[in-house]
Amino acid sequence: MIKTLTVLLLVACCQLTAASKPELLLAQVYDDTVDVQQYWVSEKLDGVRAYWDGKQLISRGGSVIAAPAWFVADFPPQPLDGELWLGRNKFAETLSIVSKATPVDAEWQQIRYYIFELPQAEGSFTARINAMQALLQQQNSRYLMLVPQFRITDKAALLVKLSELESKGAEGLMLHQQDALYKTGRSSDLLKLKTYQDTEAEVIGYRPGKGKYQGMVGALIVKMPDGKTFAIGSGLTDELRQTPPPIGSVVTYRYNGLTKHGLPRFARFLRLRQAF
Repeated sequence: MIKTLTVLLLVACCQLTAASKPELLLAQVYDDTVDVQQYWVSEKLDGVRAYWDGKQLISRGGSVIAAPAWFVADFPPQPLDGELWLGRNKFAETLSIVSKATPVDAEWQQIRYYIFELPQAEGSFTARINAMQALLQQQNSRYLMLVPQFRITDKAALLVKLSELESKGAEGLMLHQQDALYKTGRSSDLLKLKTYQDTEAEVIGYRPGKGKYQGMVGALIVKMPDGKTFAIGSGLTDELRQTPPPIGSVVTYRYNGLTKHGLPRFARFLRLRQAF
């Protein structure tokens, strides 16, 4: 899977049409001092972020996503922000489908575009939820969906909901401040909550495998944005050990806090970063 995905990204991404990189609202990490009653809560979908500019889907990196014409035929002419989603624990499959320069109809029939924001719209987030609901009722598209938004009574209930959804394969929760006006950039108006942290690092080398991994990669040597380096061995599949992410590529890993030296604890490989 990883070998195929890596090759696909290197080939397909070079063929995708470039577009202006969209300005998006980005989340900060949840702070347990916030009043959760002031937020709408939703499941954090592990899909491919996509911006609909009224005519085409554009990736977070600024590439036009080659969606079939029938998939977007009934999308509205106004901007939307959301996730192309296949289902829980299916990020690699989703990325493989949507990153192809020539879309495969049978694959795209499994995809849905789940929207969670109306870029540039006026009013509070609560008002925008109502507007998104009205918009979907007006559209006749089986591929356009709304990310369900719900309320949580307190922090204890929030953690219970997090545990419940993560046990079913969800990535985590998102919290959006109910009165927030639309803005772009990283903001505390939008928070992400998981039982673990994740971030990205650049692959700069490999550590050879030992024992049953003799002749394969034992770990990826990666560099953090601050220049610190460490190894990620946990989470690597046999296929990935045989054909690892290339030097210079960026991978996402999960971890549980930092050591006193500023290095991730219990780092575990998650995936090759969306490269288009």
